[in-house]
Order: sequence, then C-alpha cells, then structure tokens
Amino acid sequence: MEQQVRQPRAGKAARTILEWIEELLIAAVTIAVICTFVCRIVTVTGTSMVPSFQDGDRVLVVHDWNGVEQGDVVVAVNVLDEPIIKRVIATEGQTVDFDYEAGAVLVDGQPVDETQFGLENGITEEPYSSFELLEFPQTVPEGCVFVLGDNRAVSEDSRYLDVGMIDTRNILGKAVFHLLPLKSLGPVK
Repeated sequence: MEQQVRQPRAGKAARTILEWIEELLIAAVTIAVICTFVCRIVTVTGTSMVPSFQDGDRVLVVHDWNGVEQGDVVVAVNVLDEPIIKRVIATEGQTVDFDYEAGAVLVDGQPVDETQFGLENGITEEPYSSFELLEFPQTVPEGCVFVLGDNRAVSEDSRYLDVGMIDTRNILGKAVFHLLPLKSLGPVK
C-alpha cells in the first residue's frame, strides 16, 4: 500500500496566499503597462472644447502609433501648465490661415468643413486676448500639428504664441471614447 504524505494545512494555506499574491502582482503590472503605453482616462478641464466636451467630462485616450490626422481630438502635455485637449486642424507641411469675415479656418487655402466634426461652420472669430498671437498664414513644421479648441472664443490653442504648434512627441493620445457623463457615452466625433 502506498502511503499518502499529508501536507500540513498551514503550508497549503501559505502556498495559496502566495499564488494569489503572484496573480495580483501580474495583474497590477499588466494594468500599469496598459495605462502607461496604451490608454488612459482623462478628465476634461475647462470649456475650450464645448460643445464636444464639457468641463469634468471623462474620455478614453488611446496612444496612436500611426500618428494623428486632421479632425482627431488629442490630449497634449508639456504645452501649458496642465494637459490640454484640442482638435487637430492641420498636420505637418500644411498651411493654416483664417478668414475672420467668413468665420473660417483655411488649410492649404481651402476652408475646413467643420460639420464633419459635429460643429457649425463659421465659428472662428478673431481672438480678443491679451495673449500674443502668431502671425498667419503659418506652415506647420515637420513633427508638429496645429490645434484649435471647438469653443474658439475661449480656447487658448495654436493661434497663441504660448501654445503654438504642438510637437507630436507631446501628444499623449487621441480621445476615442466619451465615458462620462453617461448621456454622452459613445465614440468621440
């Protein structure tokens, strides 16, 4: 007859606890890697993106390995004191200008159709601010994008010298999904 070797209960419990700790550590490291390199939840601060986003909204921001395109909503860091959320209007090599009489943004001489972003055309007014403005037309340098807030009247964006063209290395990612409030739940336009 074979004799069964019984393990003490304390040894089995300790091994079970160690297995749980190992699983929790693996899960924590996986979550940390995903949150650092793949996606983040960002809280919108301010009203510069109204009507698309309100102050306090939460959005899922995903790192885009393929770069950003015109119309993408991005979160940029190292621009002002806190991260900013803005819409990409032009990418490297494109020339940006404004037709304030028509309320239009011009990219390469053509008015941008902002209805494709869920906005009205004709929303761009000449900014009245104590901040120093760039002179236009401006050509977007290599490795940069030109961004504007959807609420142009209050948005501190690439029109201003303090912000200027955004280096793509400072883009945290693209806003892809509106999480909160629940009434806004869905993909970002």
